[in-house]
This record gives sequence, structure tokens and C-alpha cells, in this order.
Amino acid sequence: MAEAVADVIRLEGVAKRYRVGEETVHALRGVDLAIGPNELVAVMGPSGSGKSTLMNILGCLDVPTGGTYRLDGRDVATLSQADLARVRGRRIGFVFQTFELLPRQTALRNVEMPMIYSGASASQRRRRAAEALDRVGLSDRMGHRPSQMSGGQRQRVAIARAIVQGPALLLADEPTGNLDTRTGEEILDLFADLHREGQTIVVVTHEPDVAARCRRIVRIRDGLVESDECRDP
Repeated sequence: MAEAVADVIRLEGVAKRYRVGEETVHALRGVDLAIGPNELVAVMGPSGSGKSTLMNILGCLDVPTGGTYRLDGRDVATLSQADLARVRGRRIGFVFQTFELLPRQTALRNVEMPMIYSGASASQRRRRAAEALDRVGLSDRMGHRPSQMSGGQRQRVAIARAIVQGPALLLADEPTGNLDTRTGEEILDLFADLHREGQTIVVVTHEPDVAARCRRIVRIRDGLVESDECRDP
């Protein structure tokens, strides 16, 4: 019998508490969530629901104060700070609403950045960055700086940077929030293409139209999973 494929993400009873003065804020109250390989999942919730805290934990930018988070089968709590940095650099790709590109660097150089500390040679970095830019349809913009590109093109550069190391997980935080409707649809089409190629993608969004393009919608409220719906887009 073939061995079952492990979940990319598994959260069991994950809680996050903060101290604010004399008060304890319960951002997450015991979240159970499993996301398998090649899923396209939207995470939705109102302001203060805990979705941003959840995103930070999924991206290994924060750690739970209770429960267990396993990424690719590894308990994140057992990782050192150096290990966490390597996980963030190699196993997780981040796409932000504000692109977060280096303004004075070309598209090619921006996409190369995650590989600088990975041990890849300069020629390897250039080749892989060029392949990632070609994959997002920007092979003719490799020498352009962000100021020379449209918002949609800048987001494509950000996506190329996120996928250049073949991450297990692609996390997108309001990826169409700074884009017009048509350009936002183009970015969602690109996510759909990446999903068809096997990429696991989690999109945090408050936009129903964005969530409607995902095969699964997880809604967070008051630090808990309120609903978890699988659907056909």
C-alpha cells in the first residue's frame, strides 16, 4: 500500500496569547487546521479575528503559545532560530500586498535575493531567477526596476521571488489589494496556474471575489475556525 502524503500544514490546538499591559489578549484560541499538498485555500475573517496572527504563525514569523504547528511534518517548536530562518527562506514563499521589492534593483536581482544565502553560485542564481520570471510571464522585464513596471508586473516579480526556491508553501497576504480589478484577475489567474502545477497556496483576503477563486475557504472568527468549506471554483 502506498504511503499517505503528509499534510503541508497541520495545526492542532494552536493558541496565541499576548500581554497588553495587565490584559491578556487571546488572538487564537485553539485552531485545528490541516492543509494538504496542492491545495488552494483562502483564509477570511473580519478585523481582529486572528487571521493575521494565523498567517504569521503559518509563515514561521511568530510561534504559538499553545498547541502544535507542523510544517512538512516538522514540529516548528523544535526548530532553532537559525532553522526557522532557513525554513522561511527556502520552504515558504511570501507574497505581500505592497510587493516589498528593492526599488533600486532590477527584477532579476530582486528574484535572486532569496538565494544569496542558500549557497547557490551567481550563475545558478541568475538562471533560476530568469526561469522564475519567465514562469510568471516577465522574461522581457528582467532588467527593469520596480519604478519602470506596472503594479501587476511588480506583483508578478514578487511572486517569482516567492517561488524561485520551490517552496512547500506559498503564502499570499491580500495579494490583489493594491491592484485594479483586471490586473487582480490576472494575478489570480497566475495563482490558478501555479496551483495546477502542484503548488500549495494559502491566500489571506477579505475580498469574496478573491476567495471565490479558491477551492477551499477557511473562515476565522474570534480566534477560532468558524467554517471550513471545500468547493469548486
